[in-house]
Amino acid sequence: MFTSVLMIEKALTSADVEFVTTLHGDEPVAFQVLLQPRGDQADRLLRAIDDVALGEIDEAAREGETPEGDEAKKPAQQALDVSLMALHASGSEARGRLIEDHPLDALKSLVEESGADEVIVLTDPHYVEEFFHRDWASRARHKVGVPVLKLFSHSKE
Repeated sequence: MFTSVLMIEKALTSADVEFVTTLHGDEPVAFQVLLQPRGDQADRLLRAIDDVALGEIDEAAREGETPEGDEAKKPAQQALDVSLMALHASGSEARGRLIEDHPLDALKSLVEESGADEVIVLTDPHYVEEFFHRDWASRARHKVGVPVLKLFSHSKE
């Protein structure tokens, strides 16, 4: 069985589930899912800049309304639970956990623990971080020792 570590930042959509579960054709895939709750004020600024770059000015103005820190843990756990249920419903094995701190350290540990064959980073576009190669996928390529595939999620919510 092929093992993929899937890093996400929000609940998977049905299109996302179909996409990641069909990447390897008919080969069965087991997913280890990591989801990190929203970050701090610096993350909010980067998200707002990304919103402006995408022409989504209204979204940039609402970034301050998004729960962060401890307030973000409950919605993050719900997003993880929904994602795991969707992967199970597709016939895939899936386990997951929230990342408390240091997402790349958690990723590296999970890759080693699970003997993962690859990492899939599935997020919205983060243009500022991507431009400076500070996004999860760019940084993970130098840390985890397995191929890292970067994909963009299929819808906003």
